[in-house]
Amino acid sequence: MGRARGAWTALGRCQRHSLDALVLPLYGGLVVGALLLLPVGLGLLLLPSAAAALRGRSDRQRARAARWSGVAVSPPEPLPRTARAVLGDAGFWRDLRWAWCEPLTGGLLVAVPLALFWYGVFGALVQPFVWRLLGDGNWYAFVPVGSPATMLAALLLGLGFVAAGVVLAPWTLAAHAHWSGRLLAPPYTTELVRRIDHLTGTRADALDVQAAELQRIERDLHDGAQARLVALGMTLEEATRLLDSDPAAARALLVEVRAASERALQDLRELVHGILPPVLADRGLGDAVRSLALDSFLDVHVDVALPTGRLPAAVESAAYFAVAELLANAAKHSGAREVRVALGHRDGVLRIGVTDDGRGGAAASPDGGGLAGVRRRLRAFDGTLALDSPPGGPTLATLEIPCASSSPKTSSCSGTG
Repeated sequence: MGRARGAWTALGRCQRHSLDALVLPLYGGLVVGALLLLPVGLGLLLLPSAAAALRGRSDRQRARAARWSGVAVSPPEPLPRTARAVLGDAGFWRDLRWAWCEPLTGGLLVAVPLALFWYGVFGALVQPFVWRLLGDGNWYAFVPVGSPATMLAALLLGLGFVAAGVVLAPWTLAAHAHWSGRLLAPPYTTELVRRIDHLTGTRADALDVQAAELQRIERDLHDGAQARLVALGMTLEEATRLLDSDPAAARALLVEVRAASERALQDLRELVHGILPPVLADRGLGDAVRSLALDSFLDVHVDVALPTGRLPAAVESAAYFAVAELLANAAKHSGAREVRVALGHRDGVLRIGVTDDGRGGAAASPDGGGLAGVRRRLRAFDGTLALDSPPGGPTLATLEIPCASSSPKTSSCSGTG
């Protein structure tokens, strides 16, 4: 049932592609007109707007290829704003090539199942009612329709054409997406340069996060446990000096030493908890997030749908601290009272959704902040943070990290973390 519904949906999408192919030459024509007007100067004013309109159509096709067929088409660089820069932009010329090729290639491709379907509809729903009116010479495909028997044959043949069109539609839609990707995607060398730039950026982000974490640990040790241990040593020295002359005072100092040692031990435990929470190391991401929910003063509901195998430790740590930051933001800034956290792993991707009922309006600041820190942390694993926070709420933060789940010995993740 689901496959049949998907085939009919694909047929409807082929129809939408065919209609778009009829309109697309208008956008290509606008661009060509602007190019022809360049010698008289008017094209300098028209070309950026015409190129932007064409880019909107090509961006929609990239989004459709990913959403409808699962074919990811890399986006081009942002379109320049001046005519001279547009002329030197490779993405602009790919858009123009696609605009002229799509009606002749992609449009004809998606027309195949549509032609079968509509011709089949004519045979199945129209021929039974008009064959008497058409008289001799009425043919449907290779069937001469001139009697009830041949009318029935045309009806059955029409149903066969309808079925063929519906069956071919998903394959045709996927082929169209791949063809569009070949026209619109940048060349391999450009993809390689982008990948190198991305890896360079994520490596720098990972190093920055690591350096900041080391500075935090050093600061916490210096201001916390180290200071308490120095004071503890001085108190022990004073107690030793008073041990013979004033045992009561020495005993009181030793009591202080014991209390100070307990506080220093607590500082060390908190420091270790900030590096790698024991519950995360021992019981995994699901129970660690449940522990965060119990520690929060908000009403936090956690839904865990993770596989039995453990995720890589670095991925679990990044996801844990990202969720902790999102819960802290919900508590501090959104005025939320209830938060829902959903963890799942499907198709090699760890997905975490954090939804709060706060006032909304959350946004990642380019100058830094908690959400920007979460994005930097996830980038090291090719992960993403998508934020949907309209004014008035609710706020939905979706984290995705490409990562394989398996046994602790064989788990792997696609990323540089």
